[in-house]
Amino acid sequence: MLALTATVLALTPAPPAAATPSCTSSTPYTSGTEGYHTFRIPAAIRTANGSLIAFAEGRRDSPGDSGAIHTVAKTSRDSGCTWGALRVVDSNGEATAGNPTPVVARNGDLVLLTVHNGPVSEKAIMSGTVSPQDTRRVFVQRSPDNGRTWTPARDITATTKLPSWRWYATAPGHATLLQHGRYAGRIIVPANHSSAPPAGSSDVGTEAKYYGGHDLYSDDNGRTWHIGFTDDPTDGVLAPNETTATELPDGTVYFSSRNQGSAPAHRLDAYSRDGGRTLTRPYQPQPTITGPKVEGSVLQTPRALLYSGPSDPATRHTMQLRISPDHGQTWHPATVLADAPAGYSDLVQPDRSTVGVLYETGETSAYERIDFRRLPR
Repeated sequence: MLALTATVLALTPAPPAAATPSCTSSTPYTSGTEGYHTFRIPAAIRTANGSLIAFAEGRRDSPGDSGAIHTVAKTSRDSGCTWGALRVVDSNGEATAGNPTPVVARNGDLVLLTVHNGPVSEKAIMSGTVSPQDTRRVFVQRSPDNGRTWTPARDITATTKLPSWRWYATAPGHATLLQHGRYAGRIIVPANHSSAPPAGSSDVGTEAKYYGGHDLYSDDNGRTWHIGFTDDPTDGVLAPNETTATELPDGTVYFSSRNQGSAPAHRLDAYSRDGGRTLTRPYQPQPTITGPKVEGSVLQTPRALLYSGPSDPATRHTMQLRISPDHGQTWHPATVLADAPAGYSDLVQPDRSTVGVLYETGETSAYERIDFRRLPR
């Protein structure tokens, strides 16, 4: 098993902390507390002032994917050892405001995309039987003060979702600010959607083959948005779903997607060399990442590309880091965080000497809490 060495995890410089944190882990969210039945869908970001924000969905009444779901956040000022009070960042009444996708823009503002829908199921949305108000809609908000205050959520669906798309999800997990080359300053948001069946088809749209991938990009610090590439295989074998992205050292954007299709490989990946506008090739299976059908996270450090996700091939269990020595072409196992139930995750660099993993886990279920694990370089 590969070790996460100092060479591998040399990190981008961050503002110095007041003292070197001594913790290895913490638990920002515990299901059944703070007014919520379940916390799910973690996303993490380091702000311009060096603090760390852990976002999640606060599912008020049940663990289900619909109902009263809020986007919540907690801030850490000691690199993830302790966390401040829970704040509701976005809500949608008795319905859903979730899939938090944060990024720090070039001007230092914290930009957050979320997705809203009414009190309806994913199946109903994919079948096209819900109202325009209840279907999936995309929103953005921003914070000029490192997450202390937020603008109201603004609907950007008209420029981010095609009329033929039904289901829609940003990421979840962090978005990416490009740092290199001609597209430096561009924000990239990986996303997925489902499409309506073609005219005359007997399909209803809930079939997995109608899932597809795309991304969004913004060149003005998240104020206006454009759809970049789209990839809709519709063969039922490859079906891009929840997606994560990161920028490689040469400015190429690497996308890693959950495969909802029937292929044995449960991960797909792709590359873009024009800032997310097109892919160099459509999504292809990534057989060297083992695991169940689940969201995962990728993050490029200055010397290595990392992936976090459950490594058990059949169930959501055993959160593990994987390392790629060749820009995502192949992956190798690294640190196992815990031999325990594990679900969604997000990778972040909380300080210059640490990689952090914010992930769903528990003793008997992956949805008992969201832990933050610090891995020193």
